[in-house]
Amino acid sequence: MRDRYQDLAAQYRSALFEDVLPFWDRHSLDIDEGGYFTCLDRKGEVFDTDKFVWLQARQAWTFAMLYNRHEKNPRWLDIAAHGVRFLRAHGRDQDGNWYFALTRSGDPLMQPFSIFSDCFAAMAFSQYALATADDEARSIALQTYRNILRRQTSPKGSYSKAVPWTRPTRSFALPMILSNLGLEMEWLLDPQDLDRTIDSCIHDVMEVFFDRSRGLMYEHVAPDGSHVDSFDGRLINPGHGIEATWFIMDIARRRRDSTRIQQATDALCSILEFGWDKKHGGIFYFLDAEGRPPQQLEWDQKLWWVHLETLVALSMGFALTGRTECWQWYERVHEYTWTHFPDPEYGEWFGYLNRRGEVLLPLKGGKWKGCFHVPRGLYMCHTIFKELAERND
Repeated sequence: MRDRYQDLAAQYRSALFEDVLPFWDRHSLDIDEGGYFTCLDRKGEVFDTDKFVWLQARQAWTFAMLYNRHEKNPRWLDIAAHGVRFLRAHGRDQDGNWYFALTRSGDPLMQPFSIFSDCFAAMAFSQYALATADDEARSIALQTYRNILRRQTSPKGSYSKAVPWTRPTRSFALPMILSNLGLEMEWLLDPQDLDRTIDSCIHDVMEVFFDRSRGLMYEHVAPDGSHVDSFDGRLINPGHGIEATWFIMDIARRRRDSTRIQQATDALCSILEFGWDKKHGGIFYFLDAEGRPPQQLEWDQKLWWVHLETLVALSMGFALTGRTECWQWYERVHEYTWTHFPDPEYGEWFGYLNRRGEVLLPLKGGKWKGCFHVPRGLYMCHTIFKELAERND
């Protein structure tokens, strides 16, 4: 197995450092106005100049993270700084909330309705502060993190369209992302406060939103944790649930909590079994827990981030537990992912396939896809398989 691990580590490394990062370096930097272009066609040409704050922050985080964790490459730090400067100048409203979308020059286009803009801004400024000892970046990261905690009971606030008292629900997305954000900002936070936040997130993810009897992670539950018989209440996003399992594994690994690692691995495998397309292969985007027609018309698409997060979760689960089930699933998902998503002609990865695995949209970036899931997934899998190869020397 050592040779297999080495080959996989080399495959992920080559894809990341020889293909994906150079693609974004060549095509995404807006030299005139600052920040990054994310709406890139198959060849990397810009087809829209609007700038989405969460994708600006994600790209700045990616290059700062690689600078901090892999190599002190000055070019990577320059690219991260390019995004940080733009976000610092244009990203927030007067109350410190992060807008969702900006024009090319930085004028606000969409109000700060999405708390996930704030989450990824906090990640970006934290990594950049760690790399540069920039006090203002550190202060912005902490202010944003505290603002997220303040807003967490009502993330959209006045921008929510729902009538709050008719069918109140809790959403999985925020405790899920907070479990990862806490670790990202660990170096900045008070250990006791961080532990309380992470403990709460683990409880919500694994005890409230994960239904052990069904083996499914629900996107929405009632305030008491019960299921709601509605489109939202029955919604399963397999990739979302799977991504959360490796967040929980990562926390449990640091805490040496083998029981929680096994629970997260169990959840990973059961969600994947439910979400795998047994006819055409790949993982569905959305499903209904009861097998009813999903509300989302794109439910049967196969998306890049779903498969990359699954590769991270399976490789991590296998490395931590040695379970044969994880390895068998890993090989299946690896084969599907690597034969469908990478673009051998123009570089980077396709984002959107139809159910049969054919390219649905040839873009490399847009409003939702940017420089984040592909490089993060490649880097994490490279690191895991490199460690597995060294462990088997």
